[in-house]
Amino acid sequence: MPSETLWEIAKAEVEKRGSEGDGLEIGEKSVFFIGSKNGGKTTIILRCLDRDEPPKPTLALEYTYGRRAKGHNIPKDIAHFWELGGGTSLLDLISIPITSDNLRTFSIVLVLDLSKPNDLWPTMENLLQATKSHVDKMIMKLGKTNSKAVSEMRQKIWSNMQKDHPQDRELVDPFLIPLVIIGSKYDIFQDFDSEKRKVICKTLRFVAHYYGASLMFTSKSEALLLKVRGVINQLAFGIDKSKSICVDQNKPLFITAGLDSLSQIGSPPIPDNDIGKLHAHSPMDLWKKVYERVFPPKSTNTLKHIKDPARDPQYAEGEVDEMRIQKDQELEQYKRSSSKSWKQIELDS
Repeated sequence: MPSETLWEIAKAEVEKRGSEGDGLEIGEKSVFFIGSKNGGKTTIILRCLDRDEPPKPTLALEYTYGRRAKGHNIPKDIAHFWELGGGTSLLDLISIPITSDNLRTFSIVLVLDLSKPNDLWPTMENLLQATKSHVDKMIMKLGKTNSKAVSEMRQKIWSNMQKDHPQDRELVDPFLIPLVIIGSKYDIFQDFDSEKRKVICKTLRFVAHYYGASLMFTSKSEALLLKVRGVINQLAFGIDKSKSICVDQNKPLFITAGLDSLSQIGSPPIPDNDIGKLHAHSPMDLWKKVYERVFPPKSTNTLKHIKDPARDPQYAEGEVDEMRIQKDQELEQYKRSSSKSWKQIELDS
């Protein structure tokens, strides 16, 4: 029997790896850090890589990498770390590290500065919308050449959703790649007024649950940094995934993706019937309006009230308008149930 050629041996090795999974659990992964300016992204990356050096300001888009040994004579896993500087000022650069080729091994980490609650929502909204828009484009591109891979990505993300709360699936829109939201500077945040902490905690829990993300708070505390390091290592190297949960607003939040639910989060923190008076076009917009009542954004470039083009007769579109009416009805139902839930909470207390 003739000996195998080098090409045949290589082909057999690739097929062997494919039979063990999709070949993506080994090799290289990428983690992209975005978030608040001076929010502590670089500090977290350095801590994860065990680099004892002072963090420097990130100017635009920076790259570094880390390696992890798996065993004797086994190639090391490599993790690519990208970091976007400038807060929300460099959104165009988001498209550089995320490609259709690396999408299946890519993760996003959003770092939000808890010490600046008035900047928190606009930072979070702009970065998540820009990132999700690009990720969705790359998913469409990947789907044209590998629809099976996209199907597997969808299945993997949706499988994280709690099976005990099937109704949540109708109201959420998860990222199809892993997303972690980190609230930094918890040491400052913990001294905030109790009601303000409640608004921030509940809002971030809703946003994280909506996008299928894990959520955790951190500071310069070694214990909290070790928790964050564990989560980042899981993204970068596939190390054990934590399934712990802490939803107590008097402690640092730590909620693994899929372990929260809308019923556990509760209604937006607003009194009595005020929820029904807010003109919101989605649950996310409702939470935004409630949050900005307490923490109005500092930006002076506020949008003026303009006529809603969706209701302009010249843009009428039968099927689209019917769907819009249905979504408006669903929103009103959500607002009414939220208002009732809030009243019940008030009565119980």
